[in-house]
Amino acid sequence: MKKILFVCVHNAGRSQIAEAFFNHYAKGKAQAFSAGTHYASHINPTVIAAMKEVGIDLSNKRPKMLSLEMLGVADKVISMGCGVEGVCPATYVPTEDWQLEDPEGKPIEKVRAIRDEIETRVKKLIEEILGDPGMAQPNKTETKQTGG
Repeated sequence: MKKILFVCVHNAGRSQIAEAFFNHYAKGKAQAFSAGTHYASHINPTVIAAMKEVGIDLSNKRPKMLSLEMLGVADKVISMGCGVEGVCPATYVPTEDWQLEDPEGKPIEKVRAIRDEIETRVKKLIEEILGDPGMAQPNKTETKQTGG
């Protein structure tokens, strides 16, 4: 089974969203996990709210510190736009950087846009890994709430 590691600085937003969408859509055919290089004490509450809108509950998740063990079991690492060279040491396995904006301090509307961008990229990644073009098909999480 392929294992994907999503890494961002705090593991409080982008990487948590990506992990949740990946595991939701991969349905056990591949696995994702996430971590941060300087992990936060909790997940961004606006990220939790934005994910709840699409039926995914992150309220019981906690940020995790990136470890060499995580890198050792990952088939691929996706960094979420760590920004500073050397901050994201995830270069021991095939790595791709998605250069995503950090949702920290952003209003819910902006967090929704970041969430939706991550969802699109995750579906494409799963399609590439599993060769399953059905991943790009809409399902219940495609109906996004736009109200607050």
